[in-house]
This record gives sequence, structure tokens and C-alpha cells, in this order.
Amino acid sequence: MLDIQKIRNDFPIFYQKVNGKPLVYFDNAATSQKPTQVIEAEANYYKEINANIHRGVHTLSQLATDAYEASRLKIQQHINAKFSHEVLFISGTTHGINLVANGFASFLKLDDEVMVSALEHHSNIVPWQMLCEKTGAKLVVIPMNENGELIQSEYERLLSDKTKIVTVNHISNALGTINPIKWMIEKAHKVGAAVLIDGAQATPHLKPDVQDLDCDFYVFSGHKICGPTGTGILYGKEDWLNKLPPYQGGGEMIATVSFEKTTYAELPHKFEAGTPNIAGGIVLGTAIDYLNEIGFDNIAAYENELLEYGTNRLLEIEGLKIYGTSNQKTSVISFNIDGIHPYDVGTIIDKLGIAVRTGHHCAQPIMDFYKIPGTLRASFAFYNTKEEIDALVQAVKKAKMMLL
Repeated sequence: MLDIQKIRNDFPIFYQKVNGKPLVYFDNAATSQKPTQVIEAEANYYKEINANIHRGVHTLSQLATDAYEASRLKIQQHINAKFSHEVLFISGTTHGINLVANGFASFLKLDDEVMVSALEHHSNIVPWQMLCEKTGAKLVVIPMNENGELIQSEYERLLSDKTKIVTVNHISNALGTINPIKWMIEKAHKVGAAVLIDGAQATPHLKPDVQDLDCDFYVFSGHKICGPTGTGILYGKEDWLNKLPPYQGGGEMIATVSFEKTTYAELPHKFEAGTPNIAGGIVLGTAIDYLNEIGFDNIAAYENELLEYGTNRLLEIEGLKIYGTSNQKTSVISFNIDGIHPYDVGTIIDKLGIAVRTGHHCAQPIMDFYKIPGTLRASFAFYNTKEEIDALVQAVKKAKMMLL
């Protein structure tokens, strides 16, 4: 059992009011709030260490380097990567996907296939479209059904020896659907395809075991797991990271430089050009420590309780429809009310202190599938409460009454 009030006390943002009302924050799929432990750790870095890493013999540089690499080891253990050099610090999920897509330009040829799913965030569509335009490869899309699930039989049918990489999210940001990625990875490997998993929406709710999944790449953002913005992790199997060319050139990623030839550094530095977000990388480890102290099993159980409660309460509202009804789902509820634009509802409930996301959630193909302009999305985290869900329901009822 979680002590929710004790947890909420860790988050300074919940002490404030929005539009004169207590803040109810249900936009966790966009970004999570930050506990005091994370906020203070970042401030302490700048107050006590603040030096560049890997390059200095002076004490502060060594302290910064040690803290940064300790965070890498922490993240390696968290995701169960085989080697610490398979863990790359990046600026976020989008950066990681672009890094891999850019590298695959070296491997693809005309009529090769890149497979994405109909459930993807734009960040896991656009880089692959750009790759296909550059190489002449074909973008193949795994279709979805009305429940917001990928059609598994179609996935199997579409796989072939032309498939060079399958890239799919672990959990849909727009619908909350949990995809059967371990099964999908196994099927892709049977035809010789690599697999990248977008874990941006999964890592707040579960601990991915990359060795058990056997994925080739797994990418996620720090700001969705109580860490700072501008941070993230790309895990890649050692063999793949050795094959991929560097994404950026500059300092840190080199072994030797001359005007005749440059040789590249060993992993992970080959992909970490320039001065990184040092404080962010260190504090990402702090955020992971915080979540592990609460316990991901505890988080999952409580968030599932919130999902069930929120679903039942919202469905009490006449004319309300939920999009994304898979049995395998995390704590995201996307919904609309008949005859009302989601933006209008979102604007009214914001005046009541309630933060939800409105729009297409960077997943326009999903909205096109349902023939809607967008949805209201309430996404719950372990620091939310059933009382806050009750406040959401009352606010939506009030908005409906005002708008119809």
C-alpha cells in the first residue's frame, strides 16, 4: 500500500492553486511532476560540483564524471542492460529515435521496408518517413482495431525478409494501450529485422528488462519519470551500436583527430558528442532511485486502481465515449462528449484547476482512424487520488452543462 499523502508531500507543485482552485494534475503522459529530491539534487550539482566531465584532471571534474557515470550504471541496472556502454545519454525519446533512424540510412536500400504501427507518436513516425524518403525504403504500417489494439494477424502477415526494422511503442501515449512487444520482437527477429521500442510512456509505469525483451533498441525520456527535461536514455545492443555510424560529430566522440582522418571513440562516447546535460544525467539517476524506492509493482497496482475507478466514474456521464478500450492498458483515459469539441471542455475545466491534455496528442493517425479531431486525455500517476478523479468528473459535468 502506498502512503499517497506522504508521496504528495514530496511534490512542491501540489501546494499551489491554479485559478484559485487546488491543482489537479492529470497531464502526466505529457510530463510528470518532480519531487523535492530531484529538484534539490539538480540545485546541489550546480552549487557543489558544476564542472565538465571526462576531460579534466581537477577535482570537480572528477567528481562530476564519477556522478555522471554512476548514474549510467544505475540506469543499466534499472533496465537490466548487459553492459553500461549500451546505455547512451540523450536529450529525450525523439533524439534517440532520430539517432537510430539516421544510422539505418547506411543499411537500407531501395524497396527495403521499415515497419511502424498505427499507434505511434509522431516522433516514431516522422524520422522513419524521412529515412524512407532518403533511402527509397518503404514505410509499412501495422493497422489497429476499434479497441485501440494492433491487429496481430496483420503484423505477422506484413513481416517479411524485406523488413529491416520494426519500431513500435511499448505503450500508446494517446490511448494507454500496452502492446505485446515481447511477442512482436520475437516475430521480427525471425525474419531478421531489428526492433526499436519507444518506451517513453512505459517507463513511468514499469521497469523494462531489455535482456528479457531481447529488443535491439529501447528509448525513453527522463522528464516522464520525475526527472528533468532534456534528458533521456537510448539502450542499444552492443553489436548494433558498434555497427551504427555516429549521429553527431564533435568533442568527446573522437579517439583521434587530424585533417586527414578522424577515428571515433569507443562506446558509449561515440554517440555522446559535445558537453551533455550533465546535471540532468546525474539527476535522472536520482529520479530512478526515487521511483524504485516507491516500487514499480506498487505504482502499477495503484495506477490500475485509479484507471478502473476513473473509467467507471467518467462513464457515468451521458454521451461520454472512451477511446482505447484494450484489456491491456495503463492509466490513460482518452474521451470525448458527444457534440462538444474537446478543446472547449479542456478550457472550462482548466478554470476549475484541472489540467488535462486536449488535441491529437501528437498521434494524428489515431484520431483520423476514429474520425475525430482529438480527445481529452486524463493520464494518472502514482501521486494522484480518487478524490481528484471525482473533481474531474464534476468539472466535466459542469462543462457539459455549460456547452450543450
